[in-house]
Amino acid sequence: MFELQNERTELLEKIEELFGRKRYAELRDLLLPMEAADIASLCQDLDEKVPVVFRLLPKELAAEVFVELDSDDQELLIHSFSNTELKEVLDELYLDDAADIVEEMPAGVVKRILRHCDPEMRKSINEVLKYPEDSAGSIMTTEFVDLKANMTVEDALKRIRRTGPDKETINICYVIDDRRHLIGLLTIRTLLLAEEDDVIGDIMERNLIAVQTLDDQEAVARALGKYDFLALPVVDKEERLVGIVTVDDAIDVLQEEVTEDIEKMAAILPSDKPYLKTSTLETYKARIPWLLLLMISATFTGQIIASFERALAAATILTAYIPMLMDSGGNCGSQASVTVIRGLSLGEINFSDFFRVLWKELRVAAVCGVTLAAANFAKLMLIDRMLFHNPMVTVHVAAVICGTLVCTVVCAKLVGCSLPMLAKRIGFDPAVMASPFITTIVDAISLLIYFRFASAILGL
Repeated sequence: MFELQNERTELLEKIEELFGRKRYAELRDLLLPMEAADIASLCQDLDEKVPVVFRLLPKELAAEVFVELDSDDQELLIHSFSNTELKEVLDELYLDDAADIVEEMPAGVVKRILRHCDPEMRKSINEVLKYPEDSAGSIMTTEFVDLKANMTVEDALKRIRRTGPDKETINICYVIDDRRHLIGLLTIRTLLLAEEDDVIGDIMERNLIAVQTLDDQEAVARALGKYDFLALPVVDKEERLVGIVTVDDAIDVLQEEVTEDIEKMAAILPSDKPYLKTSTLETYKARIPWLLLLMISATFTGQIIASFERALAAATILTAYIPMLMDSGGNCGSQASVTVIRGLSLGEINFSDFFRVLWKELRVAAVCGVTLAAANFAKLMLIDRMLFHNPMVTVHVAAVICGTLVCTVVCAKLVGCSLPMLAKRIGFDPAVMASPFITTIVDAISLLIYFRFASAILGL
């Protein structure tokens, strides 16, 4: 993997030089030692040269690079392939990778892909595509090694040698009965260390963790991480083994889910395209709905300020500290919401922990609020009043500001931690609750508290 940008730049310059001099043999020798992911990363900057690079690579490495390319480069390559080249690439792909490619391609490209798949792969792709998006079935592969309980170790090893080259993984083998019910599993390590005449049913592991085809893909990915598995078996409603989810697919799922959560927390509609591959119009469409909605919601804070116009006119110094109070409240709310959303995503927090979370955030808010108020009081008295000689900053004004700050921090923490949990409870995506919606709510609360304190202490 490229660790330094200048190394990548040097490689690109070398590739461009070899292209210009038509030294394709040297270019092939330069690419062969690289990992498929690194070659795919370079291809992002090669544009129309990608098909030439692809044809220089050995068949197996070319297929691995093809999987790592983004959908635009894959589509470009498919259009440049002859029918024979397309079939060669498809024959080298694992089923789950082929299914992912089919999902992302335009209809015309999909028809061409399916037309040149062998009948067995076409049937398997259609089988995977029938499952709902974001389900375990949609990311599983049917290319795994299955064994029977009455086999000997010698029989099992012969089967693995015969069928293994076409399977995505042989590290874990799954034991099924005559009706394809999953009854056990064993690792290749167990097989290699066993005696040749040992029976699979006697040495297999019977304590299984399996997932259903309709289980959420993010939950499946987290299960792989929780149990440190390389793969998880996927069964249907009748407990028949239909596929496995491998750790490489789980990593992709988690990356997609984290990216989606980050975009939602930033009030952006999720996109499955890289930033530089997303057009200006698509970026606009992803951002403008939230901006319009947040602009409308922010008018409520404006109405609150307008309703206390007389108070502000009587003590204009109060206006100067509104941004500080609103920003502090928004930051505190975001801290709490992001922490809780992360806990919900990892399964560390459930709705049953609602009051425990509230109690913890209440204590954290009290300490944070008092600390911020004390620091702010010192700043008001020492800097604003004494250093800047502002006579309008009195002890009473400082009390209003600091009292508001404590209450705002407490309210912001409670709102920030409770809204995502309530959203999760009713089936709504909690990541959306970490967007500026929480900030808007907290802003309104902080203004109300501010003017109530001003009315009570300053008599406005």
